[in-house]
Amino acid sequence: MSAEKPAQHIIGQAPAFLEMLEHVSRAAPLNKPLLVVGERGTGKELITSRLHFLSNRWDQPLVKVNCAALTESILESELFGHEAGAFTGAVRAHVGHFERADGGTLVLDELATISLRMQEKILRVIEYGELQRVGGSHTLSVDVRIAGSTNADLQALTAAGKFREDLLDRLAFDVITMPPLRERIEDILPLAYAFALNMVSEMGLPLFPGFSARASSSLLRHDWPGNVRELKNAVERSVYRLVDKSKQISQIASETQPGCAPG
Repeated sequence: MSAEKPAQHIIGQAPAFLEMLEHVSRAAPLNKPLLVVGERGTGKELITSRLHFLSNRWDQPLVKVNCAALTESILESELFGHEAGAFTGAVRAHVGHFERADGGTLVLDELATISLRMQEKILRVIEYGELQRVGGSHTLSVDVRIAGSTNADLQALTAAGKFREDLLDRLAFDVITMPPLRERIEDILPLAYAFALNMVSEMGLPLFPGFSARASSSLLRHDWPGNVRELKNAVERSVYRLVDKSKQISQIASETQPGCAPG
């Protein structure tokens, strides 16, 4: 993965959001592992990218892995790589994400889903900068900054014996907490307009006429349990389903609402 500046704009003026961004700026230059925690849809992926591009590793690889999307065996192979013949179907050697991220940053998304056995292997990389490919006998050295992200309570998982306390201790050198959208009321309308303008551009429309007072009030009243992701989806649906594209959006489309939204 090439090291390019992230394309997404970071929008927000809420005190909790600005405080979080300041925290990111302080943590970024440190060559230490860290955690980004927060509810689903709060923008953890965007912030892990910001951490990388504000760090001294900005011109090195940024590699992201969704740990929840892979089985344990596949995740092990993807993270640590494997040698030819390591298992059935391994006809050639495979370079893992730790090696690919050498010199840069590896983001482990959905960190809480990783098995205890895999956690132990990750801890070794953090502590010693060493790993072995699956089926290999040679020790490889890597220089990787690890950022974990999760919406889970890792302390509770540690108490339940489902997450290693020593790994949590290393990852929690610094913890960045993402504020939920309900604590960023003043950011809702600016975010909604940004998402609407992007959707208008994607659809090739000449302009965005805006939200009516009714729609704006609806946006502000909703508690957005799905956070920024839910807001983005709702706004994009509303723009797409608008019957008369020249009129203001007067109703925010719900997930289950069929057809087009009235103007």
